[in-house]
Amino acid sequence: MVSIKDIAKQAGVSISTVSYALNGSNKVTDETSSKILAIAKELNYVPNAAARTLKKRESKILGVFLTDFSGDVYGDLLSGMKAVCNAQGYDLIVCSGKQSHRMLPERMIDGAIILDHTFASEELMQYADRGHKIVVLDREMDHPNINQVLLDNKAGATLAMEHLIEQGHKKIYVVTGPEGSFDSVQRLKAVRQVAEREADVEWIEITGDFEKSGGERAADQIVQVYDGPAAVFCLNDEMAIGLCDRLAESALGVGQEIDVIGFDNIELSKYVQPRLASIDYSKRKWGSLAAEQLIKIIAGEPVDHERIYVTLVEGGSVSGPMPSDSVISIRNERAVSY
Repeated sequence: MVSIKDIAKQAGVSISTVSYALNGSNKVTDETSSKILAIAKELNYVPNAAARTLKKRESKILGVFLTDFSGDVYGDLLSGMKAVCNAQGYDLIVCSGKQSHRMLPERMIDGAIILDHTFASEELMQYADRGHKIVVLDREMDHPNINQVLLDNKAGATLAMEHLIEQGHKKIYVVTGPEGSFDSVQRLKAVRQVAEREADVEWIEITGDFEKSGGERAADQIVQVYDGPAAVFCLNDEMAIGLCDRLAESALGVGQEIDVIGFDNIELSKYVQPRLASIDYSKRKWGSLAAEQLIKIIAGEPVDHERIYVTLVEGGSVSGPMPSDSVISIRNERAVSY
């Protein structure tokens, strides 16, 4: 790789003179500057971005770290981040994987937004102790260089459970997210709190993975043991849609024998028939607020932790328990089909 030393040698000038010329400084005459730039072009010189970042202590680039890029939530989330970054003179890069973690300590980025459970909280604390600026979307942390912009998972899960109970359901299945997911853990805590208050409601936990396939597997389990009206709270819409698709292949109808509610209110939820009930929040606002908070921290401005509020979106997938005579009819239909 060609360095400014090579340019200086060929031009017969000092390294500092080359640096001034490459950065457009008026400390170098037009004639000398033109000569240096011509040599740099001839040698195919490419500036070392990492070195320039270390010298200036800034890259004007923010990094957002995601566990993966699948799912409909990330599109709006990243769109909100990008809009704020661009308006404030920053670029945004999206990172995933263990090797990308070094971008923060090596100062290739000015700050990080974390929605990635592969980052241990201890690791983030170490970076914060060294002065790195961080916004977390998936955990609670206490450090002056770390800001929290968290989704109100507990409020959302409480809304979903209470909606099913208000409709008269006494048996509720809960399909969880993957192990280690902050969102899943928080939502499940709220489910258990509601269940403790409602002693006459039976709730059954089914392990899921936030993927459509997890909802399909949950549906298979429920169909096998179905013995009367029930509801299912899937802790995200991807699983709820998978569950609805699989139930459509059985004798159990969504919004009839089985009520279903999800979480995230993704675009596809509007087109499921019947319309999927879900917990809604602004993904774009979540992303834009995270970027705003990070830029403020970098600038040394005071910030408070933020929370993204949620609302219930009702849909035909939740209509209340069906009459007992219909349950008998379904049992007979299943017996014939088997």
